[in-house]
Amino acid sequence: MPRIVTVAAAQLGPIQKAESRADVIGRMIALMNEAHGKGATFIVYPELALTTFFPRWYEEDRAAMDHWFERAMPDSATQPLFDRAKALGMAMSFGYAELTPEGRHFNTSILVNRTGEIVAKYRKVHLPGHVDYDGTRSHQHLEKRYFEPGDLGFPVWNFEGGLVGMAICNDRRWPETYRVMGLQGVEMVVLGFNTPSVNSQRSGEGLADRLFHHRLSVQAGAYQNSTFVVAVAKAGTEDGHHLTGGTLVVDPNGKILGELDHENDGVLVVACDLDDTRFGKETIFDFARHRRVEHYGLITERTGAGAPLGR
Repeated sequence: MPRIVTVAAAQLGPIQKAESRADVIGRMIALMNEAHGKGATFIVYPELALTTFFPRWYEEDRAAMDHWFERAMPDSATQPLFDRAKALGMAMSFGYAELTPEGRHFNTSILVNRTGEIVAKYRKVHLPGHVDYDGTRSHQHLEKRYFEPGDLGFPVWNFEGGLVGMAICNDRRWPETYRVMGLQGVEMVVLGFNTPSVNSQRSGEGLADRLFHHRLSVQAGAYQNSTFVVAVAKAGTEDGHHLTGGTLVVDPNGKILGELDHENDGVLVVACDLDDTRFGKETIFDFARHRRVEHYGLITERTGAGAPLGR
């Protein structure tokens, strides 16, 4: 009996600095309605789906950026999204900037079930960029200034009839992200991203290279852990800063099942049979039979690269 999850990767076009939460929520609801009309039961939105990508701006006083953060979820601004999802019987995932009651700042993503209840939370572990203003860069990428690294690890949850995990943006480039979830039997990884189309420290690395590395990372993670991956972009030009598209769904063999070819609001709906993950998990990536953990110590013993062993 197939275990079909019909997922909608709901790409958002650019969100300008002046755009209100209410305007963004309206766009997200429109995408939800479209996805529901195409048969989706689970919709996935990007990283920082409620705001522009604010870490591109430097503020000496970090507290001056707190207005981009959500102090509660849902709140009055986001409640209509939860209400619409519940009315349609849609599960969802989206990313946002979280400010905790203790004053901690995280780049966060959640899973919401079909009755509108938050059932899981993930906080971005691999924060890219830098802490202080860097005049040598073509643009700033200050996630390390405004967020702290996630403290929840990489859990996997029983969700929508399968084992689902979350990641955010730069996490997708790190094999450890997928492997930790793979060791928990993950069958679908959902992740949102906001990726600048030019490397701020290497101007020759433009859109084509950025999309190549994006696809390479997601396809490798999917294949090497025999899991579906749903990767969803915020794309287009936000206040003069361009973000890549590349919203796609990848199957457990690492093949792209579908990809959006534009940078606007749009949905990509794909029916995923979670049982398709079984073959890889039972053969080439049967971890219990084939992994050799006695040789992997450096992965957790070292953070940075060091001298080769034996020298």
